[in-house]
Amino acid sequence: MAELTANTITADYMDLVRRKRMYSGILILVFVSLMVSGFMTADARNAGGFWSGIGNIFDFPSDLLAEAWDERGQLTVHILKFVPSLIETLNIAGAATVIGGAAGLVLSLLSTRGLARWPALIPVFRRMMDIMRAMPEIVVALVLIFVMGSGPVPAMIAIALHTAGALGKQFSEVNENADLKPVEGLHSVGAGWAQRMWLGVIPQVAPNYFSYALLRFEINIRASAILGFVGAGGIGYELRNAMGWGQGQYDEAAAIFLLLFLSIVAVDQLSGVIRTRLTQGAKP
Repeated sequence: MAELTANTITADYMDLVRRKRMYSGILILVFVSLMVSGFMTADARNAGGFWSGIGNIFDFPSDLLAEAWDERGQLTVHILKFVPSLIETLNIAGAATVIGGAAGLVLSLLSTRGLARWPALIPVFRRMMDIMRAMPEIVVALVLIFVMGSGPVPAMIAIALHTAGALGKQFSEVNENADLKPVEGLHSVGAGWAQRMWLGVIPQVAPNYFSYALLRFEINIRASAILGFVGAGGIGYELRNAMGWGQGQYDEAAAIFLLLFLSIVAVDQLSGVIRTRLTQGAKP
């Protein structure tokens, strides 16, 4: 009887595996079909321009590098010229990270079971974070630029909204691992909800909060640079202008690329060290 039961379980399991593989194969086939059909449609609407222009894919990089090499003596001058724009980009990313992180912290506490101020509204706050994460920063920035005009403020708001949704989700996952005993102890002595969160939860999860916030800051630097292409200010705006003028300004474009690359690498390395110390503790 036991052997029959084991054989039945094995047969059911193998049947489940085969069905899962079949469904996975069908999904992959559908995905590939959609990708191929989408590419063919786009290529047809572009009058077959993809295949005819694919040979020119390296023309722009080669022209940019050639002109940058010819004007290499001006590289330092150009880099110093665009440092203020880089600082503006870093300011946009920093402000968006702080504002979005603060909003994400509140949303995470309101959407975590066992910690929420209004448990019945947990699904509402979670859907709010889903919507914030689903909205691309560039779409929000374009709408805000139409309403408010060009400048760094629309970019900061757009990135902050996305940051609130992303960090809120990550913070809520961290909150679920928090020990509830300090919260219960504070509640027993009459502490309010905000006091329980500030004194009982935040000290436990603060290192992970900072780690995620620093990682998000790196992402926001790239996002703020990209939003500059749509008129949101910063070094991305200068890069669009340099590329828009074409040959004759490629040396400036190369300097901006180099400055942006070095700054992102520096921030990545610095924040990586800080995140390691926050999550693992400083080495003696």
